[in-house]
Amino acid sequence: MSIEHGFKAEVQQLLNLMIHSVYSDREVFLRELVSNAADALDKVRFLELTRKDLRPAAHDPAGVRVDFDKDARTLTIEDDGIGLTEHDAVEHLGTIARSGTKAFLEQLKDAGTSAPKLIGQFGLGFYSAFMVADRVVVESLSAEPDAAPVHWESEGQGSFQVSAGSRTDRGTSITLHLREDAGEFLEDFKLKSIVKKHSNFLAHPILVNGEQANAGKALWHEPPSQVTDEEAATFYRTVATDWQDPARRVHLQVDSPLQISAMLFVPRNRPWDLFQPDAVKGPKLYARRVLIDDHAKELLPDWLRFLRGVVDSEDIPLNVSREMVQKTAVVRKIRDLLVKRVLKELGEWAAQEAPEDGEAPTYEEFWKNFGVLIKEGWYHEHNKLGDQLRPLLRFNALSHADGEGLMSLDAYRKAMPPAQDTVWYLAGESREALLASPHLEAFRKRGWDVLLLTDAVDEWFVGSLTEVDGMPVKSVARGQLDLPEEEAEEGVEKADLTEFAPWLKDLLGDQVADVRPSARLTDSAVVLVDADDGMSANMERILKQVNQEAGMGPAKRILELNPKHPLIRDLAGLRQAGKTEHAELLARMLYDDALLLEGQVSEPAAMGKRLQDLLTRAAANALS
Repeated sequence: MSIEHGFKAEVQQLLNLMIHSVYSDREVFLRELVSNAADALDKVRFLELTRKDLRPAAHDPAGVRVDFDKDARTLTIEDDGIGLTEHDAVEHLGTIARSGTKAFLEQLKDAGTSAPKLIGQFGLGFYSAFMVADRVVVESLSAEPDAAPVHWESEGQGSFQVSAGSRTDRGTSITLHLREDAGEFLEDFKLKSIVKKHSNFLAHPILVNGEQANAGKALWHEPPSQVTDEEAATFYRTVATDWQDPARRVHLQVDSPLQISAMLFVPRNRPWDLFQPDAVKGPKLYARRVLIDDHAKELLPDWLRFLRGVVDSEDIPLNVSREMVQKTAVVRKIRDLLVKRVLKELGEWAAQEAPEDGEAPTYEEFWKNFGVLIKEGWYHEHNKLGDQLRPLLRFNALSHADGEGLMSLDAYRKAMPPAQDTVWYLAGESREALLASPHLEAFRKRGWDVLLLTDAVDEWFVGSLTEVDGMPVKSVARGQLDLPEEEAEEGVEKADLTEFAPWLKDLLGDQVADVRPSARLTDSAVVLVDADDGMSANMERILKQVNQEAGMGPAKRILELNPKHPLIRDLAGLRQAGKTEHAELLARMLYDDALLLEGQVSEPAAMGKRLQDLLTRAAANALS
C-alpha cells in the first residue's frame, strides 16, 4: 500500500528556488547523487568496523553504478551503501534541507565516536535530480538486518509516496525519469565525462554502464614523499592542460587548524592567457575529493594566478550548495595558508644555486616568466608579506650590462661601496634603452650599481619599495642628485652657467620646469630629469600606451646641462658674445637632442625644420 506524504517545508516555492537558482549547471545533479552514494558507502564501511550483523554488500568491491535506458529515458544511480529504512525515507527524503549524513555525524558526535569525513552534509543535493527529471523513484534496503525494503517516489510537486519496496540487496537505487530536454544525460560519453570532471578522485569505484569512469586515487591526499615526480608531472599535465612538465611542485597537507590537502604547480613557461583580463584563474577546489569549482579564484591572490593545481579541504562549508563557498571565513583562512606555503617554497627555490646539469628549471627562469607578478604581490601586500616577498625579488642591474644574471636586494646591498647610502634604480622601456641613458654616467664613473626596471608594474612597485634596510630607494632620473664631490679634472674648463641657464629657461618657456647644472652627467651635454614631485617620463609613457593620459597633459621636466661639455661651453660663449641667433638655434637643437635621448619627439616637424636650418648654415660655413 502506498502512503502519500507532504513535504515538510514550504514545498513548491523552496523546491523551485533550489532547483532553478542554487545550481548554475544542470550536470551537477550527477555529482550530487554520486556523492550521496559515496557517503552511503562510507557510512556502512565505518559501521562494519564494529558491527558484524549488518547485511553484506552484493558486489565486491562495493561501489557506485550509473546506468541508463534510452528507450525508457531513465537514468539510475545505484550504490551498495547503508541504505534507507522507511523511517529514513520519510524523514530524510521528505524534508528539504535535511541531511541523513548530517544526522549520522551528530549521532556519532553525541556518542563520543570519531566520525569519518563525509561529503553530504547539506541535504539539497538529492533534489537537484528534479532539474533533469520529472519523476524520481528510490528503491532502498537498509543494512540493518531487520529492515524491510522501501519504495519512495515523487514528481517534485509538493508530495511524495512511500510504499513497500522490492529491493533484495543492501543499498539504494535512484531512478530518474528524464525530462524531454535532458536527453544528453542518456549518452555514455557524457556521463563518463561528468564523473571524470566532478567525481574522478572519489575513493569508491564509479561504474558507468559497467566500466569504471573514475581514477579513484587523489594524488594530493597521498604523502608527498610517496608521490613520484613522474606521477606528479602526469597529473599536472592533466589538470593544467599543458604538454610540458611543471617547473616546481608545492604539495601541502595540513591537519590543524584546518584540514587541507593541496597540490599546486608552477608552470615551466607563461600560460598564454596570463595577462588577459577575462582569463579564468584559480585552482580546482575539491571538498572531500568532490570537485566544487573548476576555478576557485578566491583561494589565491590574483598575483599568484600563474599557479595550477588542486586544493581539497575537509572544512569547506556545504550547508547550502557546493557552489556557494567562495567568500567564507574558511576560504580566507585556506588562502592565507596556501600563500604562506607557496612563498616558503619559492623562498627555498630562490636560495638554491643553479643546478649543474642545466636541465632542472632555475629560479631565474621562474623570475623571467613570473617575476612581474611577484612585484605585483609586493605592491599589494608588502605590509603583510614583505619579509617573505623580499628574498624573492630579482633585478637586472648596471653591473649586469650583458643581460646575464639577476641580482637580489641582499646582493645589491652587499656590493654597495662605503660612500653609497642609497639604493638607486632607473625605470624605462627596455634594458638596452636604459643602458644608453645619460642618467647612468655618474654612477658608471663611481662604480655604483643601479637596478634597471623594465616592467610596466615597476612604477607602482618602486612606489611601495621606499627603503631597503633603512636606506632610501631613489630614481637616478628624479630630482637633483646629491653625490659625493669628485676631484677636479686637470685641464677641464667649466662653462659659467650663471646667466646662460636662466637665458635658456626663458628661451624654452613652458617646455621645461627649470634649467640647471648637472651632477649626473660626465659625457653627455644635456639630460631631462623628473621633478621631485612630478610624474616620471616612464609613467607618462606607460599611460600613453594604454590611452590613460587624457586630461593630464605632459609633465614639465628639468633640463640639466653638463658645464664641462664643449658644446655647453661654446653655446654659453656664443650667447655671451652676442651671437644670439646662432645660440638660439643651437639651444633649441640641444633640447631636441635631450628629447631624442629619451626616445621621444614631441614636435617632429619643428625639430626637422631646425635641423635643416642648422645643416644649411653648416654647409654655407663650409663653403665660405
